[in-house]
Amino acid sequence: MIKHLYQKSLKLAAHKSSKTYLAIVSFVESSFFPIPPDVMIAPMVIAKKEDYLKIFLIATIFSTLGGFLGYFIGLSFSDIAMRVIEFYGYENKVDDLKDNFSIGDGRYIWIATLFLAGFTPLPFKVFTITSGMISFNLFLFVFICLISRGLRFFIVSYLLFKFGDSFNKFMETEAAKWFTIFGILIVAIFGLIYLLFK
Repeated sequence: MIKHLYQKSLKLAAHKSSKTYLAIVSFVESSFFPIPPDVMIAPMVIAKKEDYLKIFLIATIFSTLGGFLGYFIGLSFSDIAMRVIEFYGYENKVDDLKDNFSIGDGRYIWIATLFLAGFTPLPFKVFTITSGMISFNLFLFVFICLISRGLRFFIVSYLLFKFGDSFNKFMETEAAKWFTIFGILIVAIFGLIYLLFK
C-alpha cells in the first residue's frame, strides 16, 4: 500500500494541478498520510525551478494547517488518535513522552521532540496528534510547526533549485541521515543556550 501511495504521489507531481495536489498531500501528511511532501517537491522543483519558493511556501503552510487537524484529532478523538499512533508503531514512545510531559523540563523536551519530528524523517503526524492529546500550548505548536517544516522544505527546495537531479539522487540515499544529524545539532545548540541562561 505504501509503495502504491508513493507512486501515486509521484504521478501527482507531474499533473497540471500539481501545486493543488502538493497542498493536499502536505495537509494530510501532517495528520495521517504516510507519504511526505518531499516526494512531490523534488520533481516539481526540478521541472520548474523558478517556482521553488512558491512550492516551499505551499508545502510549509499546508503542512502546518494539517498539523491543526492532527492536533484536533489528538485533542478530541482519542480512539482515532491511538489507531494512527499504533499504525506507525509509536504507542510506547508516545506513552513515555506523555508521562514525562508535566515533569520538570518535560515541556522543553516536547518542544525539541516536536521540532525534530517536523524536520527529520520521524512521522510528523504522530507528534501533531500527541500534541493535542497532551493539550500542548497551541501558539507554541503552530510556531514550531512553521519553523521545523519551513526550514526542512526550504532546504529541500533551495538545494533542488541549485543542484537539480544530483541533489534528488542524494535525497534518495543520504538525506534522511543528514536531516537527522542537522536537526539534532539545532536542538543541541538551543538546549545549550537554554542551560547557559537558565
